[in-house]
Amino acid sequence: MNRPVRIANCSGFYGDRISAAREMLDGPIDVLTGDYLAELTMLILWKARRKDDSLGYATTFLRQMQDVLGTCLERGVKVVANAGGLNPGGLAAKLTELAPSAKVAYLTGDDLAPAIKDLQAEGHEFTNLDTGVPLAQAGLPVVTANAYLGGWGIAAALQAGADIVICGRVTDASLVTGPAAWWHGWARDDWDALAGAVAAGHVIECGPQATGGNYSFTGEITDRRSPGFPIAEVAADGSSVITKHDGTGGLVSVGTVTAQLLYEIGPPAYLNPDVIAHFDAIRLEQAGPDRVTLTGTRGSPPTDTLKVALNMLGGYRNTMTMVITGLDVEAKAEHATRLLLDRLGGARQYEDVDVRLLRFDRPDAPVNELATAHLRVTVKDQDERKVGRAFSDAITELALSGYAGFHTTTPPVGASAYGIYWPALVPRRVITEQVHLPDGSTMAVRHRTDDPPGPAVPDPSPQPAGPDPEQLTGPLVAVPLGRLCGARSGDKGGNANVGLWAVSPAAYAWLRQHLTGGRFRELLTEAAGLEVDRYELPNLLALNFVVHGLLAPGVSATTRPDPQAKGLGEYLRSRIVTVPADLPR
Repeated sequence: MNRPVRIANCSGFYGDRISAAREMLDGPIDVLTGDYLAELTMLILWKARRKDDSLGYATTFLRQMQDVLGTCLERGVKVVANAGGLNPGGLAAKLTELAPSAKVAYLTGDDLAPAIKDLQAEGHEFTNLDTGVPLAQAGLPVVTANAYLGGWGIAAALQAGADIVICGRVTDASLVTGPAAWWHGWARDDWDALAGAVAAGHVIECGPQATGGNYSFTGEITDRRSPGFPIAEVAADGSSVITKHDGTGGLVSVGTVTAQLLYEIGPPAYLNPDVIAHFDAIRLEQAGPDRVTLTGTRGSPPTDTLKVALNMLGGYRNTMTMVITGLDVEAKAEHATRLLLDRLGGARQYEDVDVRLLRFDRPDAPVNELATAHLRVTVKDQDERKVGRAFSDAITELALSGYAGFHTTTPPVGASAYGIYWPALVPRRVITEQVHLPDGSTMAVRHRTDDPPGPAVPDPSPQPAGPDPEQLTGPLVAVPLGRLCGARSGDKGGNANVGLWAVSPAAYAWLRQHLTGGRFRELLTEAAGLEVDRYELPNLLALNFVVHGLLAPGVSATTRPDPQAKGLGEYLRSRIVTVPADLPR
């Protein structure tokens, strides 16, 4: 087909806006996609399936389809989603019950949990990509292990006539690369086209984060209604237009698209199963109201390995928060901690005890709430009973015997299981991906393991760098970093990334010269002893920082109050830096 394919997103995570699927059918689209999986979600789905073996998929997707599937079938809109989670076959069966005339296909092959011991016996060590430790040394039970698959299984299912394709753990961008490759008839070595689709998929995968959600510059958004979900119009050469339906809230601008391109990435060479997409070659341009063109993405052949996300059952955890008000906050916190630990038999009774005093108080506060601090206590242990009500009840028992003004933010709560995230690699050849077609047959998805080296990807021509900051004259002024740049941050397993994009070429020139890895650590004191990678994306006027170990050992297990580092970028924007007074900002 010659025209671009209009691929819409209706979910950025498990729990996103239920009405989004219906809203996306209010305008013309060809494919409706939804992203429901994250590393933490796989653990949530495992817990659900442990209680009921028929579950293990994103139930919210099924609710969405109950609302819109008939309309999709009438209009010929294809549906592609990774909502299958740990049980794509089970979800496919539910959809067939819902619409017996629908042609439902599903993919398998990503779930390696049943084969882990056999693969280890064959010599695959599943070495942790962050720590270098082999899986055998973890000493914890593996509950999920899923390889990240690409888009060719999706393309094959659509080519076979499927109306709906249910996936397990494919990469988020594969929800776009698969339909685009099917629509345009791409070959497996159309590297630049595939890379462009990966970039478009990365932009729309998190739903309204591309249309003004979680955006640093709120003042740019004049339509303050809930932002519409994004659409990628992917052309035959892989270039795309990012947009949204007319009449919906939010904003699609170079800034909102840049923010999402920087979300949860590492090096600019962005690895995917089908292609390596070179994000530092991307060019963005505002093509009209709520329309941004994404061009220039270069691609090169993928590696011969696939990433595997494993979750291990780490144990059980519980958190309670005590509120401290007024004077002598630190003394009250010390007194409460001592009383609590004495009552519990000491910190050594637990595998881990994390005590954090979070200061929100200020002197002579004008209202009660501004005179409070939080004493947040988290305990972890393999014994669920020790960290359950035995722990939270002990805190409640301090109500009349602790510090003056004692109260908690929640009543006593029970323990919850937490997982340890473990990223690793496996050779492609150990993965057997299959497409289960509506007629009951199966089709193997071929993996390319013998690709010749592709052409070298040249360094991109950068945007104008702006004036040399050292040549700017005038006095120095102290300003928040956020006056020079926007930010988008998130989790990468046990690591966190912060993407910063400058408001002008001059501001980028200053950031590029002055915001070194060392200066970044000074601004983010939590990173003082951690490894920090710094990457430049001059075409986006952006820098990307990856902080290793900040969230270790993963979102489910970290005791950091912001476990997914969602606020990290905005915190950095609030830090004060000294810049020339005449630096444009």
